[in-house]
Amino acid sequence: MYSESDLQAAVDAKILTPEAAAAFRGHIASVRAAPGADEESFRLITGFNDIFVSIAAVILLVAVAWIGESIHSALAGAFVAGSAWLLAEYFTRRRRMALPSIILVLAFAGGVFATMAGFLVEHGEAIFGRSPGDTVGALLVGSIAAVTAGATWLHWKRFMVPITVAAGTAAIAATAIALILSLTGVPDHNPTLVMALVLVAGLGVFTLAMWWDKSDRARQTRRSDVAFWLHLLAAPMIAHPIFHLLGVTEGDNIGSGAAVMVVAIYVLFGLIALAIDRRALLVSALAYVLFALTQLFNQFGAVELNVALTAFVIGSALLLLSAFWQNARAVVVGILPTTIANQLPVAVSPQPAS
Repeated sequence: MYSESDLQAAVDAKILTPEAAAAFRGHIASVRAAPGADEESFRLITGFNDIFVSIAAVILLVAVAWIGESIHSALAGAFVAGSAWLLAEYFTRRRRMALPSIILVLAFAGGVFATMAGFLVEHGEAIFGRSPGDTVGALLVGSIAAVTAGATWLHWKRFMVPITVAAGTAAIAATAIALILSLTGVPDHNPTLVMALVLVAGLGVFTLAMWWDKSDRARQTRRSDVAFWLHLLAAPMIAHPIFHLLGVTEGDNIGSGAAVMVVAIYVLFGLIALAIDRRALLVSALAYVLFALTQLFNQFGAVELNVALTAFVIGSALLLLSAFWQNARAVVVGILPTTIANQLPVAVSPQPAS
């Protein structure tokens, strides 16, 4: 499987002419009855060898972490980060293997974070005392996240793996949230504030994702892959806090008013997903709308079949939306102001079947 960024790389290397690449894209779009941009294509595996290498890499990383842990807590993360970087020199930089590259990026970022966390586990009490307090704790977490973000940026400059930007952005978001919480003095006892900050950070990540998307409206370069992972990061950061603040996550039952609100928000998410041609918001909020619809059917007396009816309604709706995605998106984009529509991925009207 080849992604749009691979195809564009072939054009840049003069292996394919721009005309040949455009003709190939047109052929695939006609075969699939959908333009390539609507497919949200990203390369995960190129063959079973990706899975084979990924399994081997995970085994090796677990082994070096175990060895490092037996020496010093900080060395577990350091060994993982160092090994992940060295493996990326071959499997990412030379072989361009997708799934191993994703695993190695996450292992590197996690290893950097674990190195500093492990050091604190060993020496934190001697430096900061037995109970350093919430403010100091939040500052420590923010500092660790900031260093992780910096290390991730270096990894991006070296290997240019699309998910790296999302990993670094997550670390930056964690840094900002931790620093703000450190000013409150009681971060562990204010979940509402935490959720509000996560929501604001999620909106910031979403804005960054749209900036990357805007730079490649045809979705033919690596920038679109970067935007995909940023949208995947932003979606739960937006969806979970909203439903938490509505009280959906606090108990087993919610009122019919809250359930209707959840469904209305999910419809809004659907309109946004159509406008930006990204499905991450719909997936992230799916569990909440399933729960809300189950409660609504329960309120109306369909106790025995509430789960089945919910699954039937949501499954049918999502399948219909997928089948008529281009039609629905053309309508949504068509009612937006031109200045906004021109910043979004190009809406392609579906061609009638011949």
